[in-house]
Amino acid sequence: MRHWLMKSEPDVFSIDDLARVHIEPWTGVRNHQARNFMRDGMQLGDGVLFYHSRCAQPGVVGIAQVASAAYPDPTQFDPHSDYFDATSKREQPRWMLVDVRFQRKLTRIITLTELKQHAGLADFALLRRGNRLSVLPVTKTQWDGILSLEC
Repeated sequence: MRHWLMKSEPDVFSIDDLARVHIEPWTGVRNHQARNFMRDGMQLGDGVLFYHSRCAQPGVVGIAQVASAAYPDPTQFDPHSDYFDATSKREQPRWMLVDVRFQRKLTRIITLTELKQHAGLADFALLRRGNRLSVLPVTKTQWDGILSLEC
């Protein structure tokens, strides 16, 4: 099993939204590297740290699970979608997604500030200067270190 971190802005789609719907397609990823992580790296059952970004208190707020293999993101074909891509063709879709299943909310937010202060996370991709990817790999050691901060 692999581990991932997936970012979402809570005013767009929050951990509470995922808890309400239980399973959600992770639409709208328009970065090639993040797409490649979903398409080539994610497998059914992989663990996901749900991260709220672009908010007053960014941080890890819950745990989810990859609930499907990658498949074409339908928003790329919808001219009314903010994520429409006129250059993407149905026979060769450019953008992929996975479904994400809610597992649980954390008992508290593990803030970005806390993550930065944790010595075991010095090489964590989220904390690298200039990193803006919405989907990131997480090692087992990083996963365990992050979740140990919940207590």
